[in-house]
Amino acid sequence: MNNIKILATLGPSSLKKNVIGDMMEAGVTLFRINLSHTRLEDVEEIIGFIRKCTDVPICLDSEGAQVRTQTLTAGSVQMNVGAEVRLHFDKIDGDQNTLSFHPRGTAEEFVPGDLIDIDFHGVQLRVTETADDHCMATVEKGGKMGENKAVALNRPITLPAMTEKDIAAIEIGKRLGIDHFALSFGNTAEDVDEFRNHIGENAFLITKIESISGIKNLRAIADRADAILIDRGDLSREAPIEKIPFLQRRIISTVRSRSKPVYVATNLLESMIESHQPTRAEVNDVVSTLEMGAMGLVLAAETAIGDHPVGSVRTIRQLIQNYERWTPNTSFAELLEED
Repeated sequence: MNNIKILATLGPSSLKKNVIGDMMEAGVTLFRINLSHTRLEDVEEIIGFIRKCTDVPICLDSEGAQVRTQTLTAGSVQMNVGAEVRLHFDKIDGDQNTLSFHPRGTAEEFVPGDLIDIDFHGVQLRVTETADDHCMATVEKGGKMGENKAVALNRPITLPAMTEKDIAAIEIGKRLGIDHFALSFGNTAEDVDEFRNHIGENAFLITKIESISGIKNLRAIADRADAILIDRGDLSREAPIEKIPFLQRRIISTVRSRSKPVYVATNLLESMIESHQPTRAEVNDVVSTLEMGAMGLVLAAETAIGDHPVGSVRTIRQLIQNYERWTPNTSFAELLEED
């Protein structure tokens, strides 16, 4: 597969010895631990388990400068249009009437008029007033929402590049010999510098571009990172989805012009979370992404929580092999030959 890498996220569906082994045989070149969905107290045990199953390198992917919902009493909740919701500054177990956000203190930044989108616009709240220890908001768009879901605000707010959990997890990783780390929501060159100071000069640093700020500072960020990863999902929370394909092309060309590899994530094989095969649209998307110059493809939900983690890796491997095998001048007869 030449230099094109397959990055696979491990989770409940794939943290099994036989599955990890089959994924390795299918072509995974880097296993990813997503700290946004991994408890700090489990990090060391998970790294140890993966190490017993494979010698494929492990990447710790940080939480980074992102806002998420905190825990909910029932795990999920139905929010109804027009309902009033109290947004606590401190962590609480939420319900229909009360919510809190991670990192702590995020809600202190809210002001009346702010629009808060939860879980890719699944639910939208409008802040109406503020108090000493909470804000009040009204549900503008109703729907079902879960805990630990991504939150977007209609204006930028200042967030730390790393969470306390990130810093602690990195120290665990370094002690255990991990040398691949990913910075989530790399917004500025200074964010990358801070992350580098924690992981060390010799570690391989992947910076994820998932915000408008990251795009605006892309050149400086790319110069400081060892690789760039485009997270199309989180990026689509800030940029209109119809612009994502063109932003992807421009980011890839910019990063490649600086002689750095660029990887692409999100919804590559989304249908394979449940189905044993991808859609034609997904297959075309993957090949188009490779034609743009991507040097790595990242499987997330497909391998972390999906029903077909090994099949997803095999599908990506087959697409890479066909991409490398065929050219625009390949004849129909050659294309139609049986493998």
